[in-house]
Amino acid sequence: MPDIALEPAPPTQLAARMESMSFLQHLEELRRRIIYSLLAVAVGFGVCFWYAAGIFALMQRPIMEALHRHKLDERLVYLNPTEPFNIYLKVGLIAGLFVASPFVLYQLWMFISPGLYRHEKRYVLPFMFSTVGLFLAGGFFGYTTVYPAALDFLIGYGQQFQPMITIGEYTDLFLTIIVGLGIVFELPILVFFLALMGVVSPGWMWRNLRYSILVIFVIAAIVTPTTDIMNMCIFAAPMVTLYLVSIGIAWLVHPARRKNKA
Repeated sequence: MPDIALEPAPPTQLAARMESMSFLQHLEELRRRIIYSLLAVAVGFGVCFWYAAGIFALMQRPIMEALHRHKLDERLVYLNPTEPFNIYLKVGLIAGLFVASPFVLYQLWMFISPGLYRHEKRYVLPFMFSTVGLFLAGGFFGYTTVYPAALDFLIGYGQQFQPMITIGEYTDLFLTIIVGLGIVFELPILVFFLALMGVVSPGWMWRNLRYSILVIFVIAAIVTPTTDIMNMCIFAAPMVTLYLVSIGIAWLVHPARRKNKA
């Protein structure tokens, strides 16, 4: 009986790609992407620090309007000579991070893209636009709706006192609300990846809807700077809406549905 030569099975496309780069090459690629990202953040910081006074003027507009409505002194104070300079540094850095975030996300995608199939690489633009767009939507919602309502309630509640609001305390409160809501609006992106990996399913999310709403209101009660129910509901309403949208996203990308479609 003649011997039959068994040829080794050809490596898969993903395995071939992973074997094409050594461990040191992966580290070199990671180092290069990190350097590019840091340079982008440095450039963004330089530009935003130059305009830090104008950026802070936009940041303090909600408190100025709230003080004006209650006929109070429209001025913030500082308690340390270095505080204004430090605040401008902080504002410039955070604004620079935000300005450079699309480029940083692109560098992250370029690092992981060699391990993806061609049809998976088409998600790069939707990923970048949706991530930045949802964060912008959360920050805009906080700046125009949540934050002014919270300030109006808080200043009106303590109207019998003379406010002496420092720029440091105000900046911390502003960033907590605006950045916090921006992160909360990233919920669909988080659910997208969890559902893509099969960690959560749309059925599980729908069955636990009542518990999720309870958790959302608890988070809203913790995050909101006021104690009234109205502001808590203003916080919770977009979170509930985003959760319902996330159920639809989980249904679209869950492995079970993609397997049935295939």
